[in-house]
Amino acid sequence: QVQLVESGGGLVQAGGSLRLSCAASVTIFSRYAMAWYRQAPGKQREMVAIISSGGTTNLVDSVKGRFTISRDNIKKTVYLQMNSLKPEDTAVYYCNAKLGGYNYWGQGTQVTVSS
Repeated sequence: QVQLVESGGGLVQAGGSLRLSCAASVTIFSRYAMAWYRQAPGKQREMVAIISSGGTTNLVDSVKGRFTISRDNIKKTVYLQMNSLKPEDTAVYYCNAKLGGYNYWGQGTQVTVSS
């Protein structure tokens, strides 16, 4: 059973920063690729950032230069550092773990950016 628990969401003004954390309860965290997705009201869920088991990262163009994804395999935690936030970043952010074709999801954390 994989459990993912996100934290760090909240309300921030445009230009501000937040750091999301996702703690995973898995046996061998380092084997999983980890990702952050977001879903804004009325929109489809989109992948924002992903980090492979080897540490390779990829981010959607709209957040490049502003967001950073990282992982701590000892703490079994993945982070999303979000800087220079914009109102269009407002969404529920979900942590995702991928292994062997399986996907696991956290419950989501709300990020609201006011203008």
